Amino acid sequence: MTQAQEQSRSSPADGSSVRVLIADDKTMSRTSIRLLLSTEPGIEIVAEARDGAQAVEQARSLRPDVVLMDVRMPGMDGIEATKQITSDEFSGPDQPIKVLILTTYHVDDAVYAALRGGASGFLLRDSAPVQLGQAIHTVAGGDAWLDPAVARGLISEFAARPEPRLPAPAEMQELTSRELDVLVLAAHGLSNSDIAAHLFIGEATVKTHLGRVLMKLGLRDRSQAIAAAYQTGLVKPGSCLPPPGTGYLAGEDQPAPRRRRFRLHR
Repeated sequence: MTQAQEQSRSSPADGSSVRVLIADDKTMSRTSIRLLLSTEPGIEIVAEARDGAQAVEQARSLRPDVVLMDVRMPGMDGIEATKQITSDEFSGPDQPIKVLILTTYHVDDAVYAALRGGASGFLLRDSAPVQLGQAIHTVAGGDAWLDPAVARGLISEFAARPEPRLPAPAEMQELTSRELDVLVLAAHGLSNSDIAAHLFIGEATVKTHLGRVLMKLGLRDRSQAIAAAYQTGLVKPGSCLPPPGTGYLAGEDQPAPRRRRFRLHR
């Protein structure tokens, strides 16, 4: 997929630019990001914030599509700002503001906290400029973005770290075969478009299934769903992707209560 195709797929449906707020306590970092994005088509920088509190204030008043958030900032840090900005009370369920974490650290506790706080993705500061633009368009379109350099480590660590709230085995049994297919592929790091291609279904159908997974399991976002897939044993670290076009019941969309027993891995 070319960059232009990626942007066309992930940009707002009305064709407008993705409105971005930059939150970073370092002036030089904010300036560098602004310069990098100034040549990126379909992206508009609406404001800059020097700390978490200012990011929350500007997000509330300007309603950007995406916030580029530094994790470590004085006062209110990026983790707390992310929790507030992505909450239903703040953003609303119909027009959520997405948060993309920018950091120099590969994987650490702050990254986990930000992702579990509602962030839609994670990108290293030394990533190529084209990746920054792709990441913004991707999260604006409703997908998650994990930097390829750290995705494997992040997923492995998710498998080992307990979530504050995991779905009960009985809840996992309520997922249909197709919902399980989508969850498994998401846990392997595939985007919605990749899942659609793998299962030979439409991307809108993938989003519908993923939404039902979150609703049935009582989870907030894709990151929690991925953690649940590993910690309930549905997916094991290092396991291979299922062959394209195949699933638990060859595509049958039926509940899965007697096909598999789930248990929590602590």
